[in-house]
Amino acid sequence: MDFALTPEQEALRAAVREIAARFDDDYWRRCDSEHRYPWDFFRAMAVGGWLGIAIPEGYGGSGLGITEAALMLEEVAASGACMNGCSPLHFIVFGLNPVVKHGNEDLKQRVLPLAARGEINVAFGVTEPDAGLDTPRITTRAERDGDIYRIFGRKVWTSNAQEAQKILLLTRTTPYERATRRTDGMTLFLADLDPRYVTIRPIPKLGRNAVDSNETVYDGLPVPVSDVVGEVGRGFYYLLDGLNPERILVAAEALGMGRAALRRACRYARERVVFGRPIGQNQAIQFPLADSWAKLAAAELLVRKAAWLYDRGQPCGAEANAAKYVASTFAFEAADRALQTHGGMGYAQEYHVERYWREARLTRIAPIANEMILNFLAQHVLDLPRSY
Repeated sequence: MDFALTPEQEALRAAVREIAARFDDDYWRRCDSEHRYPWDFFRAMAVGGWLGIAIPEGYGGSGLGITEAALMLEEVAASGACMNGCSPLHFIVFGLNPVVKHGNEDLKQRVLPLAARGEINVAFGVTEPDAGLDTPRITTRAERDGDIYRIFGRKVWTSNAQEAQKILLLTRTTPYERATRRTDGMTLFLADLDPRYVTIRPIPKLGRNAVDSNETVYDGLPVPVSDVVGEVGRGFYYLLDGLNPERILVAAEALGMGRAALRRACRYARERVVFGRPIGQNQAIQFPLADSWAKLAAAELLVRKAAWLYDRGQPCGAEANAAKYVASTFAFEAADRALQTHGGMGYAQEYHVERYWREARLTRIAPIANEMILNFLAQHVLDLPRSY
């Protein structure tokens, strides 16, 4: 059993850390408060070749594994960029995963090199207001019209739609009532976000405000048959391929945010003097922060194990889900303790921990609520009856 990162992985972390250090907490506070997409950061990561970390070398990427992608995103989050910095990279790494695995050769050649160079941006359209996590109940439909499909419907929580040129879009090509199985009849498209056919409405939200989230309405959006990802009717199963790596990536992002919050809290606890002594001398401050360090260290081991299993083609559903659950829970707890350590100043934007708190909270509900992860573990690991 070897817990050491390879020299190449350590070099990866150092290189990402060096780029992320150019964009300090004040940069991310401005992006968040101004609702401004972090294009400077995105382009810096593109120049460094990091956008293509999980894209095969034959298509302009690095061809590395989920372990390396998770290390990259953890470092970005830990720099203080949090989800505002991670999400633009996450959409390329995860959003194009079905194209890498199931796309036809023409689609891969047209899209993947551009994505690896940062020349296109990608959104992800699955969730619908009347379906939620019951994905087979989506109603957005794609109708065949000669050499194209026309897409009609509505999605919600479509992140990045205002900045993206492409969207990975899940539709129904067979109505739910006519599908042999409820998960059949759904098709994935890598579609153009053509404003003539797509209406994008931003959703005001609590955090991660540098990256937009939207309601999107599709009114006959034309998509060439060549932009179908994989086989018609099998889109849901292609999405399932990406669930475990996405859980691992979100867990790594949460881990990084927790460590950013802990670093800020410890710095403040050393410097803030009350009653003639630094507040970090008080056990009421020390103990919660030390407890968070231990919990984040435990979460790191689970994230690493899940990534290790995935990269070796071994079953990792339990580990990937547990990593997301544990890392997101402990990261938010660390952020909450960091805010509490700062007292009233924790509520002020000046000290940044309120932004960490808002962004760490997201990982407990996205891309899937932690309660649903407990459902999965109860049913598939503990062999308890399905509860929903």
